[in-house]
Amino acid sequence: MKYFVTSGERVLEVEVIERFGQLEVSVGGELLDLTYQEVDRLGQIVCTESGKTYGMSIEGDENQAWVTLAGHVYALEIEDERERAAQLAARAAGGRGGPLKAVMPGVVVQTLVAEGDTVVEGQPILVLEAMKMQNEIGAPCAGTIKKLAVAAGQAVGAGDLLAVLEATETA
Repeated sequence: MKYFVTSGERVLEVEVIERFGQLEVSVGGELLDLTYQEVDRLGQIVCTESGKTYGMSIEGDENQAWVTLAGHVYALEIEDERERAAQLAARAAGGRGGPLKAVMPGVVVQTLVAEGDTVVEGQPILVLEAMKMQNEIGAPCAGTIKKLAVAAGQAVGAGDLLAVLEATETA
């Protein structure tokens, strides 16, 4: 699974793959020689990277973590690639109508609206299965579905048109 880890202004692309019970971790495409061992259930771990050993404490959850290493605390924001793609799509839409495109390849599981339907911001338009997860694709703003470009069972690629939404004018 690929993650995007933000610390201050710095964003790192981290990929974690489990192979034969071992974790392979790469940062920015570079594979790390990394092992770790949990010391307790409170987030204390010992990490060895390229022969150097580090003790650290990790607190938080899958979205935010605070890592204490050598007396320094690092605040981290964590997004998996699916969350990041959805956030980027929402930012790109900017609350306006227009074409709604797939941000990753997948299969349309179900369409939840029809052409001509009015929707509110955030209302699910369709369900897209990507990376073995079902994702509701919501309306970026209130409006009318002018075109529904996909049907249930249809495979789509990243960038493919899903629907066209005409935004409701606001005063």
